[in-house]
Amino acid sequence: MPDPSNSTALLMAQAVASLSRSELRWDFANVAAAVALLTVALAAFALFFFRRRTRELTLIYFSLFCILYAVRLLARRPSFQALFDEPQMFWHYVVWVITCIMILPFGLFLYQLADEHFRKLFRWLLAAQSVFVVFGLLAAALGVNLAKLFAANNFMVLGTFLVTALFVVASKRPAGPRKRLTHEIRVFLAGFLVWCLFVVQANLLGLKIFSGPNVEFLGFLVFVACLGYVAAYRAFANEERLFAINKELEIARGIQSSTLPQSVPTLAGLEIVARYVPMSAVAGDFYDFLCIDEKRVGILVADVTGHGVPAALIASMLKVAFAGQAAHADDPARVLTGLNRSLCGKFEAHFVTAAYLFADLESGLLRYSAAGHPPLLLASRGAVNVREIEENGLMLGMFPDAAYSSVEIRVAPGDRCLLYTDGVFEARNAAQEEFGKSRCKELLETQRAIPAGRFANALLDSIAGFSGYNSARAQEDDITVLVLDFQGNPS
Repeated sequence: MPDPSNSTALLMAQAVASLSRSELRWDFANVAAAVALLTVALAAFALFFFRRRTRELTLIYFSLFCILYAVRLLARRPSFQALFDEPQMFWHYVVWVITCIMILPFGLFLYQLADEHFRKLFRWLLAAQSVFVVFGLLAAALGVNLAKLFAANNFMVLGTFLVTALFVVASKRPAGPRKRLTHEIRVFLAGFLVWCLFVVQANLLGLKIFSGPNVEFLGFLVFVACLGYVAAYRAFANEERLFAINKELEIARGIQSSTLPQSVPTLAGLEIVARYVPMSAVAGDFYDFLCIDEKRVGILVADVTGHGVPAALIASMLKVAFAGQAAHADDPARVLTGLNRSLCGKFEAHFVTAAYLFADLESGLLRYSAAGHPPLLLASRGAVNVREIEENGLMLGMFPDAAYSSVEIRVAPGDRCLLYTDGVFEARNAAQEEFGKSRCKELLETQRAIPAGRFANALLDSIAGFSGYNSARAQEDDITVLVLDFQGNPS
């Protein structure tokens, strides 16, 4: 039985021997170009995965395009075909499949490069290319003559280049006064125009209009060099922008931290514990205090809709407005009315929910009012169940004439109040089940004896354990918790 390795070597030797010296040089030139393209493609893949935070998809599309083109180059070379024991028709089908598919990553690359004005055009182009790919693969599977399919592909490629050329011309036409082309577009255009000349020549050869050797890969190498530069340029530029944004967010986080109280008020007979857990660098949750004297304090908890910088800016506005309510801090309804009037007309796409609690320790009396906020939870020493206290008006910042009312609550030593934002109740687990009020109330009922600080930590740990925030899942909302323990009024 003959050795398969010897047969393969013999076939390769025969294939190489059948080539003239000039044909052999040309064959090796194509193989070298294919190896160079594969190397560049792997480098682009590595750049994408090592710098994944930039999410520059042009690197992926560029890599796929280069790999497909390189494999097609190899599949056409007799010296490469001789390495495998496959019939010639197999290689024709390999070349056809790659020829069908490779237009898609090129179209996707152009789509990423185009601005929003031209993306609609490229979406239509990608749709047409996808239809052609499906048609081409099905037709080949059904036995349609490959020569006819390659001729159809020639027209498809020429049409794609015509559309791209129109994009090039339109890109050069200024949309405004003396608008200049970007650096990456200029580099792309230079490589594209060079390659266009070679592609047109190759497709005219396929249509038997011209004759001569197919030197398309030489133009493609020039174009690949330009595409590689554009993809790498965009990746590094995006990384620089991301770094600048992160730096600005760090500054914004520092500024927002300075707007929150640096410490909680110290009052005889009342322990206050605050916990603030933003979901991102900056957040829309806010809390603050109005200290009247050693026996009286006002406490505000608020939640701006949305997240990130816009919500944080509104929270900063809320701090300024809240500081202006000190003159009537003992009247929660009036405080919320003042905040609402200060915020109305300042923004359109957001609103604020808030709860304000005024504690008079000398009389053992609380006054409470809210604006679209989750209810205050009160665990009284003499009661078995936790009470929900809700005295809600409309959200802040939407209706200038919104009216608010307040309710009075008697408290005694051993009572515990919980103020919070909706991130506590709305925390979800992997099954999309909410943490809910019942779990929070149950924790309040069962953990009355532990100090306020330990209770706040236990609540946050329970939320994190339920929702999986301690594992791979990201926190979905800002969380703010204020625990108030009434300890009596020592003489």
